[in-house]
Amino acid sequence: MPLALLALTVGAFGIGTTEFVIMGLLPDIAAEYGVTIPVAGLLVTGYALGVVLGAPVLTVLGTKVSRKRMLMLLMGLFVLGNLLSALAPTFGLMLTGRIVASLAHGSFFGIGSVVAAELVAPDKKAGAIATMFTGLTVANIVGVPLGTFIGQTVGWRTTFAIVAALGVVGLLGIARLVPTMARPASSRLRGELNAFRNPQVLLAMAMTVLGFGGVFAAITYIAPMMTHVAGYADGSVTWLLVLFGVGMFLGNLLGGRFADRALMPLLYTALGGLAIVLALFTVTAHNKILAAITVLLVGALGFATVPPLQKRVLDQAHGAPTLASAVNIGAFNLGNALAAWLGGLVITAGLGYTSPNWVGAALAAAALLLAFWSAALERRTPAVEAMAPAAAAPMPVHH
Repeated sequence: MPLALLALTVGAFGIGTTEFVIMGLLPDIAAEYGVTIPVAGLLVTGYALGVVLGAPVLTVLGTKVSRKRMLMLLMGLFVLGNLLSALAPTFGLMLTGRIVASLAHGSFFGIGSVVAAELVAPDKKAGAIATMFTGLTVANIVGVPLGTFIGQTVGWRTTFAIVAALGVVGLLGIARLVPTMARPASSRLRGELNAFRNPQVLLAMAMTVLGFGGVFAAITYIAPMMTHVAGYADGSVTWLLVLFGVGMFLGNLLGGRFADRALMPLLYTALGGLAIVLALFTVTAHNKILAAITVLLVGALGFATVPPLQKRVLDQAHGAPTLASAVNIGAFNLGNALAAWLGGLVITAGLGYTSPNWVGAALAAAALLLAFWSAALERRTPAVEAMAPAAAAPMPVHH
């Protein structure tokens, strides 16, 4: 593994920790600021929307500088946002800190995916992308549970201060290990925007929004669901997040291995399985053992879609992948924001803490339908192109 991939992985670890640690700390933060759980859920929605906004805007600005320098600037922004969250005296400033940190998220993973793919041979691109995203999954095994434990015992502000320190380590690693790559001519804004004329790029992004949104519909409210429905103690949420992280790690590993071989079949399997498991979660959430197994499966099936979806966007975007890659990361978080908001709505409506699972199942099923549509469209396109020359050929003249 190139050392540059290690630096990207460290940055991903820090970002993954701050993105997901909020789930386990939601009740503590809500209590300190005197807001309800659904209102505290805005810290998830706000972060996700910040990623959606920051991904295209900062990536466009980044076309003027080298990818290495842009990655360093993004990690600096990430550190600033987490420091603001750690010190915020009001809920409004806490939300602002979350949004500032989130602005770096989409562009970091988008540009990082392109850099990771360029560091390896063409047949190993999905594996390289998966390696970088390993930092995100390991964050859920180590960083998120540890951050949750620290937040529940010492204080959640300490957690965000430590995350800011992780960002500094990531920044130094990128400065030291990531090579400076020349900006390709296709990195001009016009070339990057042309990628969005390909319907397959847009379909992949729509699958991303719906599929990963299904995961967040359930996981955003995992703390109240597991304590109020399954009967776990507050301290057990940490270990349930470890299980979720293990599932993410395994799903990312499998997704990276098989995306280079059978990309669409992998998506069918992962999205279909995710829809079924989320629907079953409304039942399994009432049993401690079954609930724990389901949390593991949601992480595995959800994250098995990440390498193939990101690779599909890179492949379909051809020579101008940077903006499309970053926007697809934003699409993951648009799904997160949509799902967190919808999950809060059904809870507020009095449907119970398991009701977001139905929302997630519906979103995952919709993503599966889009995957079938994308494959059907791809099968028709070569046939149409093959018929075009024949249709354009002159008709023979008979005398």
